[in-house]
Amino acid sequence: MAIIQANFTSDALMRMVTIQVILPVEKQAGLEAAARKPLPTLYLLHGVTGNCTDWLTRTNILRWAEAKDLAVVMPSGENGFYVDHPGSHRNYGRFIGRELVEMTRTMFPLSRRREDTFIAGLSMGGYGAIRGGLKYHDVFSCAAGLSSAIVVDGIEKRTNDTAYFLNRRDFAESIFGDLSRVKDSDNDPRWLAKQLRETGGAAPRLYLACGRDDPLLPGSQKLRDDLRALGLDVTYEEGPGSHEWDFWDRYIRRVIDWLPLDRTGD
Repeated sequence: MAIIQANFTSDALMRMVTIQVILPVEKQAGLEAAARKPLPTLYLLHGVTGNCTDWLTRTNILRWAEAKDLAVVMPSGENGFYVDHPGSHRNYGRFIGRELVEMTRTMFPLSRRREDTFIAGLSMGGYGAIRGGLKYHDVFSCAAGLSSAIVVDGIEKRTNDTAYFLNRRDFAESIFGDLSRVKDSDNDPRWLAKQLRETGGAAPRLYLACGRDDPLLPGSQKLRDDLRALGLDVTYEEGPGSHEWDFWDRYIRRVIDWLPLDRTGD
């Protein structure tokens, strides 16, 4: 198993970016060149105030990936909720859904098949993974959100009557712009799901999980119900725990077990 830190210039973000990559290379190295297969890949997103090292330092993702011969790519999304901010060249959505996938496929022996390409995340990254999986449904065949922060629900009603930046209207406006226009836009996972149903696009399989003591639990339950009502394939689980790394460590293993890794190919 190799742990690699890579740096490259992003056109979507207009700056140098850093990513962490887990590559299960030992078994591949022991095979003849003709027998080696491109690796299935999970693009794994962190939450608010985190960075590309979070999953490596706070969970057993290295063990879970090694057991399944799964490559894992972990970018930094700052606090940008993995959406695009064209006016400031902070296009995190395009970076994750297009540029990062293509760049890492060029750098490493990763599969180019949609069937082998997955996205997941926690909290802010859970929203980013579900939104990204639906928007870039031609890239990702599976998307998983743990304790997903579906902040677009009721976002137009926010005020600045709170000290915590994440709940403030001015912070939300810095991410999403005009809050009255977030609903029924491509920053709204439900709207993206509706578009897929109407156009006949191939929707990704979805996985949602949340702790029973997590304040974000009602949002996860509502998103589950809404997406299932639209006909999407949604696996949903709840378990003991709150908005915490012990929960995310347990459930990222369940995500990896849920992925269709036994059906990968060339």
